[in-house]
Amino acid sequence: MSKFSRFMKENKKEKKNGCYAPTVSLTDENGKPLEWEFRHITSKENEKLRDECMIDVQVTGKPNVYRPKLDLTKYLAKMITASTVTPDLYNAELQDSYGVQTPEELVYAMVDDAGEYQELSAWIQEFQGFTKTLDDKVDEAKN
Repeated sequence: MSKFSRFMKENKKEKKNGCYAPTVSLTDENGKPLEWEFRHITSKENEKLRDECMIDVQVTGKPNVYRPKLDLTKYLAKMITASTVTPDLYNAELQDSYGVQTPEELVYAMVDDAGEYQELSAWIQEFQGFTKTLDDKVDEAKN
């Protein structure tokens, strides 16, 4: 038996999908909020999302000096979209019913209550393994 046998892929635990009802506006025939299904994203997928959401901001008082900054709003919307299994946010018919053209816009349209969207953002971060939400980390950095 190899000293690495415990690290082999076949020994890695599979992460199960999770369910969460992000809004009380969408319900079944009994009035119970509809649960959405979410999957875990990989570290590689997460890095790609982060890279897509980086912007250059000018350093105050230093012309032509920029630093990268994460567009947190865009990043969380993309994380929610990448994690969502059901409903299919890429479905054209579903997008058309809300008058939107992207999966991120669809999430905003379906979960249009600001408090519910904030709760969904916090839930998805915890589901993805972040022990502190990104908003918490930003607040910590400011203090």
